[in-house]
Amino acid sequence: MFNEVLLAGLFIMFTTSLGSALGVFFKKLPSWGLDFSLAFSGGIMLVASFTSLILPALEIGNFWKVAVGIVLGIAVINLIDIAVPHEKYLTRFSTKNEYAERIKHISMIVTAIIIHNIPEGLAVGISMVNDTSKGWATAVAIGIQDIPEGLAVSLPLIFITERIWVPILIGILSGLAELIFAVLGGLAFSTLSLLLPIGLSFAGGAMIYVTIKEVFPEVYKNGNEEEVTLGFSLGLLIMLYLDTALG
Repeated sequence: MFNEVLLAGLFIMFTTSLGSALGVFFKKLPSWGLDFSLAFSGGIMLVASFTSLILPALEIGNFWKVAVGIVLGIAVINLIDIAVPHEKYLTRFSTKNEYAERIKHISMIVTAIIIHNIPEGLAVGISMVNDTSKGWATAVAIGIQDIPEGLAVSLPLIFITERIWVPILIGILSGLAELIFAVLGGLAFSTLSLLLPIGLSFAGGAMIYVTIKEVFPEVYKNGNEEEVTLGFSLGLLIMLYLDTALG
């Protein structure tokens, strides 16, 4: 089981790193490109929260265990969100006043992506322990959406900081976070199998929090409503298909 968890974790780390590296070749996205990519990721995350995590947790546990897990997942990621520094650290890399507002918004997106890599990693590791087929469905779906996410991390930072390797390295490190938490989640809940329903719902609650609190408000405020809705719908359908085909 550990080998499968490790392999799935390496897969999602690779796809995130691949997306970050693509920032070198795609120096400019259309105005709606970033919003579309993030909405696509949000669709996958929202469906995966239920089909791969919360519903399986209800099958092996009871409502109260699942409810506790969801609340804990939301609370922990909320605390991380509060504790993680935002735009003031990125402003060190650019003194151009015209970028100040852009830095603020992009740093929030980047922070949201890095934060939600934690529950994504947990989701892969814990769902793999619960059901290998559903675990791989989750890993493949998250891996697909990690490519535009990795690009969403590195591309704006390349533009603002006028550097290449530092933004790409940040994207790779965000993928490493996924690997680490996939392994930690897999190890913890293969040992503490009685807590597996709480672990599954914890990861599901964490992903729901990030999707609703960070991703959707950010992408819908820029006026690209049709593109955002299309991106969300595609992500939702792809996750449903993968969960059906591989699960």
